Amino acid sequence: LLTTTGLIALGMAPAIAADLAARPYTKAPAAAIAINNWSGFYLGAMGGYAQENSSGIGTLSGGFAGGTAGYNWQMGNVVLGLEADAAWADIGTTLGVPGIASLDYTIRSMGTVRGRVGYAFDSVLVYGTGGWAWSDNRLTATVAGLGSASESRFHSGWTLGAGVEVMFAPKWSVKAEYLYKSLEGANYSGFPVGTINLNSVQVGVNYHF
Repeated sequence: LLTTTGLIALGMAPAIAADLAARPYTKAPAAAIAINNWSGFYLGAMGGYAQENSSGIGTLSGGFAGGTAGYNWQMGNVVLGLEADAAWADIGTTLGVPGIASLDYTIRSMGTVRGRVGYAFDSVLVYGTGGWAWSDNRLTATVAGLGSASESRFHSGWTLGAGVEVMFAPKWSVKAEYLYKSLEGANYSGFPVGTINLNSVQVGVNYHF
């Protein structure tokens, strides 16, 4: 009996080996690659530094900080967007001799409403931007013994720039951008201020809904 069973097993071995060799090897499916979608509404905070030296009132410089709101539409790798921001600012200069007779000129707040056109490399968005810009400025004249007088003006103009934004976590992104702003001049009670050309760099963080 043992001899017969062994002979049968030896006879079946080639068939079993051939069957095993004929079975195809199935490769495990590749892990899915997460693709970021930039479409939707977002809110954020931003801040930066700006400088201006062409208005005829000296070199203005200083910082600013504020908030951002926007909406993106993504079509393939192309991302179109609309963004608005507003910031408190302390960008200014002082002429004359403080404590004796001086002129202080300050941009106290500013903002933009801009379109954005970008190209997304998954979690990285590179874009150009442009639109309307505004600022609220104040000129203060001070004379020792006589006191001071102030006057404010609203300035309107345009802006162009570029930036890069990176999605670093689900729903969260950081950005850095450069903006050139050209704001119309104004007359402050007989003291003319020419066109204000601001160069600003800013960084920000956004939450995407």
